Amino acid sequence: MDRRIFGIETEYGATCTLRGQRRLSPDEISRYLFRNVVAWGRSSNVFMENGSRLYLDVGSHPEYATAECDSIYELVAQDKAGELIMQELQSGAEDRLREEGIRGTVYLFKNNLDFAGNSYGCHENYLTHRSSDLVDYNAQFIPFLISRQIFCGAGHILQTARGPIFSIAQRAEHIWDGVSSATTRSRPIINSRDEPHADSDIYRRLHVIVGDSNMSEYTTFVKIGSAMCVLRMLEDRDMQLRDLSLDNPARAIRDISHDISCRKKVKLANGKEWSALEIQQELLQKAISYSENRGFNNEEQRALEMWKHCITTIADDPLKLHREVDWVIKYHLIENFRTRHQLALDDAKTQMVDIQYHDIKRTRGIFYNLQQQGLVESICSHGDIEKAKAHPPQTTRAKLRGDFIRQAKLSKRDFTVDWVHLKLNDETPKTVVCKDPFQSVDDRVQRLIDAL
Repeated sequence: MDRRIFGIETEYGATCTLRGQRRLSPDEISRYLFRNVVAWGRSSNVFMENGSRLYLDVGSHPEYATAECDSIYELVAQDKAGELIMQELQSGAEDRLREEGIRGTVYLFKNNLDFAGNSYGCHENYLTHRSSDLVDYNAQFIPFLISRQIFCGAGHILQTARGPIFSIAQRAEHIWDGVSSATTRSRPIINSRDEPHADSDIYRRLHVIVGDSNMSEYTTFVKIGSAMCVLRMLEDRDMQLRDLSLDNPARAIRDISHDISCRKKVKLANGKEWSALEIQQELLQKAISYSENRGFNNEEQRALEMWKHCITTIADDPLKLHREVDWVIKYHLIENFRTRHQLALDDAKTQMVDIQYHDIKRTRGIFYNLQQQGLVESICSHGDIEKAKAHPPQTTRAKLRGDFIRQAKLSKRDFTVDWVHLKLNDETPKTVVCKDPFQSVDDRVQRLIDAL
């Protein structure tokens, strides 16, 4: 696809503590977080004026799904805008707790694990043509997704039978299948449920659920951009790519995650053994050749250069990506903290640094402290992130949804929306079905707005 729609869904960890002791259950915290949302006259599942979806997922995890984007930069801004929206919910919850005389601090973490070892996800969505069903994802895309953790992982302290280790990816321990329609019972790398949120005769939605949530804007950009480069090559029938199918994807993702040198060999289906670095080097070289002969769009080209920078640096020393890649940033943070205080890797104070890296509160979270000091790379301006909090992308279907929601609220009219439908709940309900996610102008939607 020359132009693609994509988005990110992020589940957040939530807790409320007082002097280090848990104050409320996740269920109770969620009720406080979403009380204002419900007060808008909606359930805990609402679409926002910026085109995004805010809702409460299984396990009482607040979740933010970005609007449909066709720009990687805009997606990064939309993802960061989601943190700001969640931060407002967090602040509102604390206000309501104080009003009710309940002491405690509410925390929201953009990570993928709680202290009990439960995992929650960060899902990527890529629009593909229905004809792309013929693509064998096992041969290249799944090996790409498994090995890309060396520049996309969020990092964490993992308890193993041999003691604690620093592991590259948080989701690696919780993936059991390559492609499956399940999401919780048997977590796959790609969820195959056929739910395109578009014209099903033309499109599919590639639902990738293996990735970590990222704090680093650089990591998010290269994660999405490199995936789009690989998808473009896979969809080009004239492009010949080596079969990199893995013998055991679930074992491979764990083995790669446990090796911060990125040199650990994993077994391919053909019996050969390759490291994550070698898999990435193979696909990167093909992408560079594709760029020279066929060409990527400007943002994909930028992502390709970032991908090349990551893989070239990893080939030299992965720990040199201390400004760009989440797991490397966190590794240095934890090691410096341990050295300074003479602590073990599994010390409770060390583990607190691990979790506090993901605290989304700008005045408290460790990642944002590093960003304010200029110690990590940024992609989006603060102004663009603030804009994305209130305004949808202007070149996708999200604009139609956002414009309709904004005007319906101003007119105090009852309405219902989802990814495809815009409905005005009058005595005679009016519904517009928007099946084309690329369409940002629609006379039917404009007439519906004019009727408000």
